[in-house]
Amino acid sequence: MTETTTFRRRSLFIGLAALASLALAGCGEQTTKGHIFDEELVAKIKPGMDGQQVLQSIGTPSTVSTVGNQTWYYISQETVQRFRFMVPTVTNQRVLAINFTKNLKVESINNFGIEHGKVFDFSKNETPTGGAELSVVKQLLRATGQGIP
Repeated sequence: MTETTTFRRRSLFIGLAALASLALAGCGEQTTKGHIFDEELVAKIKPGMDGQQVLQSIGTPSTVSTVGNQTWYYISQETVQRFRFMVPTVTNQRVLAINFTKNLKVESINNFGIEHGKVFDFSKNETPTGGAELSVVKQLLRATGQGIP
Protein backbone atom coordinates (compact mmCIF):
# COMPACT_ATOMS: atom_id res chain seq x y z
CA MET A 1 0.00 0.00 0.00
CA THR A 2 1.41 3.35 -0.95
CA GLU A 3 1.42 6.42 1.18
CA THR A 4 -1.03 8.13 -1.21
CA THR A 5 -3.56 5.28 -0.94
CA THR A 6 -3.40 5.33 2.86
CA PHE A 7 -3.89 9.10 2.86
CA ARG A 8 -6.94 8.80 0.56
CA ARG A 9 -8.53 6.11 2.70
CA ARG A 10 -7.93 8.09 5.87
CA SER A 11 -9.38 11.24 4.25
CA LEU A 12 -12.43 9.31 3.05
CA PHE A 13 -13.00 7.84 6.51
CA ILE A 14 -12.74 11.28 8.18
CA GLY A 15 -15.08 12.76 5.59
CA LEU A 16 -17.69 10.02 6.09
CA ALA A 17 -17.45 10.36 9.88
CA ALA A 18 -17.97 14.13 9.62
CA LEU A 19 -20.96 13.64 7.29
CA ALA A 20 -22.53 11.07 9.61
CA SER A 21 -22.12 13.34 12.63
CA LEU A 22 -23.78 16.21 10.75
CA ALA A 23 -26.69 13.98 9.71
CA LEU A 24 -27.21 12.79 13.27
CA ALA A 25 -26.88 16.27 14.80
CA GLY A 26 -30.65 16.81 14.70
CA CYS A 27 -31.48 13.32 15.93
CA GLY A 28 -34.52 13.05 18.19
CA GLU A 29 -35.38 16.76 18.46
CA GLN A 30 -38.57 17.05 20.52
CA THR A 31 -40.73 20.17 20.31
CA THR A 32 -43.77 21.30 22.30
CA LYS A 33 -46.10 23.79 20.61
CA GLY A 34 -49.01 25.61 22.13
CA HIS A 35 -50.07 25.61 25.76
CA ILE A 36 -47.81 23.95 28.33
CA PHE A 37 -50.03 22.33 30.95
CA ASP A 38 -49.34 22.42 34.69
CA GLU A 39 -51.36 19.42 35.90
CA GLU A 40 -51.70 20.79 39.45
CA LEU A 41 -53.27 24.02 38.17
CA VAL A 42 -55.55 22.18 35.73
CA ALA A 43 -56.76 19.93 38.59
CA LYS A 44 -57.81 23.03 40.57
CA ILE A 45 -60.28 24.12 37.87
CA LYS A 46 -63.73 23.12 39.13
CA PRO A 47 -67.32 23.78 38.01
CA GLY A 48 -68.61 27.08 39.38
CA MET A 49 -65.19 28.75 39.21
CA ASP A 50 -65.14 32.27 37.73
CA GLY A 51 -63.60 32.84 34.29
CA GLN A 52 -61.18 35.41 35.73
CA GLN A 53 -59.89 32.78 38.18
CA VAL A 54 -59.33 30.37 35.28
CA LEU A 55 -57.32 33.04 33.44
CA GLN A 56 -55.20 33.72 36.52
CA SER A 57 -54.66 30.01 37.13
CA ILE A 58 -53.80 28.53 33.71
CA GLY A 59 -53.52 31.61 31.48
CA THR A 60 -55.05 32.79 28.25
CA PRO A 61 -56.71 30.11 26.09
CA SER A 62 -55.29 29.16 22.70
CA THR A 63 -58.67 29.91 21.14
CA VAL A 64 -62.31 30.40 22.13
CA SER A 65 -65.53 29.11 20.59
CA THR A 66 -66.90 31.24 17.79
CA VAL A 67 -70.43 31.19 19.19
CA GLY A 68 -70.80 33.29 22.33
CA ASN A 69 -67.28 32.64 23.70
CA GLN A 70 -68.80 29.93 25.92
CA THR A 71 -65.91 27.47 25.52
CA TRP A 72 -62.19 28.11 25.95
CA TYR A 73 -59.69 25.76 24.33
CA TYR A 74 -56.13 25.19 25.56
CA ILE A 75 -54.23 23.30 22.86
CA SER A 76 -50.85 21.56 23.07
CA GLN A 77 -48.91 19.36 20.67
CA GLU A 78 -45.64 17.48 21.08
CA THR A 79 -43.65 16.40 18.04
CA VAL A 80 -40.39 14.57 17.48
CA GLN A 81 -38.16 14.95 14.46
CA ARG A 82 -35.70 12.06 14.16
CA PHE A 83 -33.52 13.79 11.55
CA ARG A 84 -33.51 17.38 10.30
CA PHE A 85 -34.60 16.39 6.80
CA MET A 86 -37.61 14.38 8.03
CA VAL A 87 -41.13 15.66 8.70
CA PRO A 88 -41.88 15.88 12.46
CA THR A 89 -44.14 13.16 13.90
CA VAL A 90 -46.85 14.05 16.43
CA THR A 91 -46.25 12.06 19.63
CA ASN A 92 -48.86 13.68 21.88
CA GLN A 93 -51.69 16.12 21.37
CA ARG A 94 -54.08 17.54 23.91
CA VAL A 95 -57.05 19.90 23.97
CA LEU A 96 -58.47 21.12 27.28
CA ALA A 97 -61.99 22.47 26.63
CA ILE A 98 -63.56 24.51 29.43
CA ASN A 99 -67.27 25.22 28.96
CA PHE A 100 -68.78 28.27 30.66
CA THR A 101 -72.29 29.38 31.57
CA LYS A 102 -73.65 32.72 30.33
CA ASN A 103 -72.36 34.26 33.61
CA LEU A 104 -68.81 33.06 32.78
CA LYS A 105 -68.74 30.36 35.44
CA VAL A 106 -67.12 27.01 34.65
CA GLU A 107 -69.83 24.55 33.67
CA SER A 108 -67.72 21.56 32.60
CA ILE A 109 -64.14 20.60 31.75
CA ASN A 110 -63.23 18.20 28.93
CA ASN A 111 -59.74 16.89 28.39
CA PHE A 112 -59.20 15.51 24.86
CA GLY A 113 -56.13 13.84 23.43
CA ILE A 114 -55.13 11.37 20.76
CA GLU A 115 -54.87 7.66 21.39
CA HIS A 116 -54.20 5.36 18.45
CA GLY A 117 -55.04 8.17 16.02
CA LYS A 118 -58.51 8.82 17.45
CA VAL A 119 -59.82 11.60 19.67
CA PHE A 120 -59.83 10.42 23.28
CA ASP A 121 -61.56 12.04 26.29
CA PHE A 122 -59.16 11.62 29.23
CA SER A 123 -61.68 12.74 31.84
CA LYS A 124 -64.18 9.99 30.92
CA ASN A 125 -61.56 7.35 30.07
CA GLU A 126 -63.57 6.41 26.97
CA THR A 127 -63.61 7.38 23.32
CA PRO A 128 -66.49 9.84 22.84
CA THR A 129 -69.05 9.52 20.05
CA GLY A 130 -70.05 12.29 17.65
CA GLY A 131 -71.61 15.46 18.99
CA ALA A 132 -71.38 19.23 18.80
CA GLU A 133 -68.37 19.53 21.12
CA LEU A 134 -66.49 16.69 19.48
CA SER A 135 -66.81 18.18 16.00
CA VAL A 136 -65.14 21.39 17.19
CA VAL A 137 -62.33 19.41 18.83
CA LYS A 138 -61.93 17.29 15.71
CA GLN A 139 -61.65 20.46 13.65
CA LEU A 140 -58.96 21.82 15.98
CA LEU A 141 -57.00 18.56 15.87
CA ARG A 142 -57.46 18.27 12.11
CA ALA A 143 -56.12 21.82 11.67
CA THR A 144 -52.80 20.67 13.15
CA GLY A 145 -52.38 18.23 10.24
CA GLN A 146 -53.34 14.95 11.86
CA GLY A 147 -56.12 14.11 9.40
CA ILE A 148 -58.46 12.70 12.05
CA PRO A 149 -61.57 11.20 10.41
